[in-house]
Amino acid sequence: MEAFLISTGIVALAEIGDKTQLLAFILAAKFRKPVPIILGILLATIANHAFAGALGAWLTDLMSPQTLRWVLGVSFIAMGIWTLIPDKFEEDDARLAKFGVFGTTLVAFFLAEMGDKTQVATIALVAQYHTFFYVVAGTTAGMMIANVPAVLLGDKIAQRMPVRVVHAIAASIFALLGIATLFGAGERLGF
Repeated sequence: MEAFLISTGIVALAEIGDKTQLLAFILAAKFRKPVPIILGILLATIANHAFAGALGAWLTDLMSPQTLRWVLGVSFIAMGIWTLIPDKFEEDDARLAKFGVFGTTLVAFFLAEMGDKTQVATIALVAQYHTFFYVVAGTTAGMMIANVPAVLLGDKIAQRMPVRVVHAIAASIFALLGIATLFGAGERLGF
């Protein structure tokens, strides 16, 4: 359950102001059909994070526990730094309208998440917690927590969200996870 809760919280915070959240705002404004947009986000996230989770599980088998601890610790710290760098949204991410609302959202979100910090976080969290299902479910829930309000409430939320504060909190959590991992906290807790 801890893996689910941490994965959900980290991704929900990291997603605030992320390019995929900006994509959710744009798709909502363009199509004004929240249900197919939300379903597209959900399926794209499940597919993308399942792939990332499988990669994380594979890396766990590939590396020794000591090497994995260092790779994960440094990765979490790097994700904390990455979280502080504002994302740039490319309009081409939203120009797939020939696929309809659902198809456009599905393809755009899947592609936008490739190599994104939440996908990298999913890889690292599966490797850290050794639980594919709870981490992928948690990171998917975190994406939905951040993006469903963006689709439903759009500009009303964007204008009131203290993005820098949220990014600083997410970066701090990533950094603390990285430091704890480097000091072997996971080993003492049975991860």
